[in-house]
Amino acid sequence: MSFLEVLYFIIPSAIFYAAPLILTAIGGVFTERSGVVNIGLEGIMVVGAASSIIFNLFFADQLGNSTPWVGLVVAMVVGIIFSLILAVAAVSLRADQTVSGVALNLLGLAVAVFTVKMIYDKGQTDSITERFSRFDIPLLSDIPVIGKMFFVDVYATSILAFAVAIIAWFVIYKSPFGLRLRAVGEHPMAADTMGVNVTKMRYVAVMISGALGGIGGAIYAQAIAGNFGASTISGQGFMAIAAMIFGKWHPLGALGAALFFGFAQALSVVGGSIPYIQDIPDVYLHILPYVLTILALAGFIGKAHAPKASGVPYIKGKR
Repeated sequence: MSFLEVLYFIIPSAIFYAAPLILTAIGGVFTERSGVVNIGLEGIMVVGAASSIIFNLFFADQLGNSTPWVGLVVAMVVGIIFSLILAVAAVSLRADQTVSGVALNLLGLAVAVFTVKMIYDKGQTDSITERFSRFDIPLLSDIPVIGKMFFVDVYATSILAFAVAIIAWFVIYKSPFGLRLRAVGEHPMAADTMGVNVTKMRYVAVMISGALGGIGGAIYAQAIAGNFGASTISGQGFMAIAAMIFGKWHPLGALGAALFFGFAQALSVVGGSIPYIQDIPDVYLHILPYVLTILALAGFIGKAHAPKASGVPYIKGKR
């Protein structure tokens, strides 16, 4: 297998595995930019994954090929509702945001597994039959070298992830909403003085995070796992947080970091088919994504600075 053939093999897989991380990490960017620390992305992904799989199993016969896409909408709504728990606790009640996020993770997994147990009388759902399909992008797939690498057997979810990253960059840095969002995250009192509703902006940011995290979980469950169990998400939300930090709280930075982690995950799955890498013991490939996550969170690549008001509850009238 030549080096080019290895790239044809590994790059599409990396993009495929990165899509859920990209969406969830960008959701985290929105909350952090507003001044709210969202450690609960893992829990949001879990409830999004569970709701999408359960919906898919119940309505696959009626909706056919569109089932996974409607499942994304269901997961988005569930993610928004679930994220409101964090919004109420961290923004309205001014609870510790880290503790609230951890509680969200524990609650999300407990609720999801309990629901699956009640419906299916076991700890895991059946496998879905309706998944996201792959396709070649016309014209672009005919480009020499990069056509086969990036535009053949493409998942629509990968295109969605890249589109969301670009839209998020525009919204955060080029729109009045984004200006208010960043102002609330950097200096909420100054934003309040200028007439920005700090509480409303933070609620909206957390809900956006819930929507994208729910979609990320649904994509992982419906495109990669194919079912839902207690170990389906298994740290994907924490990888998304690492991608957000690694990307320095920037949508395009989070995109690049998520692709890096997606590459590590793809390597752990398909590495057994690649020359030289196949000689590495499987256990090392399987732990690679998690080791890279730890290194990124520890600041191995360099220190990144969060928005100044991140994690700080805002009390109107107090500095």
